[in-house]
Amino acid sequence: MVIKLEKTLAYLRESLSNYTDGQKLPLNIFHKLQNNNYESEEDFVRDLEEEEVRFLNHVLPDEINYAMREQDYERVSELNEVYELLF
Repeated sequence: MVIKLEKTLAYLRESLSNYTDGQKLPLNIFHKLQNNNYESEEDFVRDLEEEEVRFLNHVLPDEINYAMREQDYERVSELNEVYELLF
């Protein structure tokens, strides 16, 4: 389970890195992922501020669609796990 969690959050960190250039909100989320040892995706989502949830709700569909176009189905699955928890 820990390896799965690490993989899920690693994909999310990688996706967020596309948005951290000069933007405070994605950088805050990125730092949470990097600095906290979450036991589950649910723990990570519960730790998000409302504004951070809105940001992820906005960018994750684009990231998931990009992964689909690239036929990276593992990435699609991992990012989709987090996306579903945001609701």
